[in-house]
Amino acid sequence: MAHLCVFCSANQQIDADFFQMTEELGRWAAAAGHTIVFGGNDSGLMHAVSKAAKEAGGHLVGVVPRVIEQRGMLSPYLDVHIPTENLSDRKDLMMLQADVFIALPGGVGTLDEIFTMASSASLGYHHKRIVLYNMKGFWDSLIAMMDDLQQKGVIRGAWRDTIAVANNLDEIREFLAKC
Repeated sequence: MAHLCVFCSANQQIDADFFQMTEELGRWAAAAGHTIVFGGNDSGLMHAVSKAAKEAGGHLVGVVPRVIEQRGMLSPYLDVHIPTENLSDRKDLMMLQADVFIALPGGVGTLDEIFTMASSASLGYHHKRIVLYNMKGFWDSLIAMMDDLQQKGVIRGAWRDTIAVANNLDEIREFLAKC
């Protein structure tokens, strides 16, 4: 079974469907025996995936910057708690803990995580895949931008060799079955 690193929003004021789809992912991952690696926050989609996975018997690894703990925002569902000093350490440790990265809807932090993992792969630091879970077309503009950058020749190789796109949970299941 795989260690699935989930990147996602810690905000509450987002589309309610994203929460439902995230909970579905968490329940499925737990039932399939996958471990969830995530940022360890107790809000937004991070809370949704961790709660759903834990309630379904899943195993959760939280890689948590100390500032999150100091603000009292630590997830209550962690089986393994890995504290970090900062976001750079967090990303490095998440990269080591994960087999695959799945990016759910998120903001600047999620984009930072996606591109850190993608650029690290392009330099050969790892050979792990990233999946954009394109819930309700959330990543469509990023996909268009990546296609445009590739067309302009500023991306080495084909970006889709590192970053896959899944529009639903079935496509994530299919992708993981091929890994």
